[in-house]
Amino acid sequence: MDRLSVPSEAAAWSAAQRRQGGRVGFVPTMGALHAGHLALVAEARRQCDRVAASIFVNPLQFNNPEDLARYPRQPEADARLLEEAGCDMLFQPDAEGLYHGTSPLRYELHGLDLHWEGPSRPGHFQGVVNVVERLFHYVRPDRAFFGEKDRQQLTIIRHVANTLHWPTVIVPCPTLRETDGLAMSSRNQRLGPADRARAPLLYRALQAVADLAFHHSVEEARQAGLDVLAGDPEIQLDHLGIAHPDTLVPLTHWDGLDRAVALIAAQVGPVRLIDNLDLRRG
Repeated sequence: MDRLSVPSEAAAWSAAQRRQGGRVGFVPTMGALHAGHLALVAEARRQCDRVAASIFVNPLQFNNPEDLARYPRQPEADARLLEEAGCDMLFQPDAEGLYHGTSPLRYELHGLDLHWEGPSRPGHFQGVVNVVERLFHYVRPDRAFFGEKDRQQLTIIRHVANTLHWPTVIVPCPTLRETDGLAMSSRNQRLGPADRARAPLLYRALQAVADLAFHHSVEEARQAGLDVLAGDPEIQLDHLGIAHPDTLVPLTHWDGLDRAVALIAAQVGPVRLIDNLDLRRG
């Protein structure tokens, strides 16, 4: 596996693959890899001829400098995991190199950041789109693979890619979960034993919403999820709601929809966790 840190070298690597007629798949990450990341690599291997991944903890998407400083970093262990998973190139730029000669752009997100994570993390999604654009600029992938756990992030990236006609196809991949339902996340490493035991309540709350979805009112379905969380006052809920599956606008009625999505975010001990679950009429 090639390990590159200079953006121009990553661009040269990608150009060489295209000259050989190979389709390049790309998995952008912030490191501290887990099985969910490796599943993205596996899917990229199935769909593409060559697979690149990146590890870059993006300062533009952190509202809290302490959160940025505490974000888990294990670059050597991550590199071994990626190589074992069949990754062909690992791109590990620093901020100075990746953003050299550029200033952050302001993207039109058409309201996709007005709800859910947006109010709690102002500027977060602008930082996400900026780093994705820079990574795409150098790696120039044919396809890029993102997990559905970060549903709002995925929706916004797909929106910008479609609106600005980026040549990269955005490929969503299902959320991977631990055996108790907790969505896999690098942040889970920071959960102590007691908080790790209570964290799966977020998924159980989403399941409770799904059990009532489309058969009861939106508010009744949401309340079922709130009732699950009420069993543990140590969980500090940020939001739990039901949204349109494409626009992520909060729903108050089902409005004839056959699909929706339930989204949740909560502080569990030192960690802010997010999750979501598709809801389908059945």
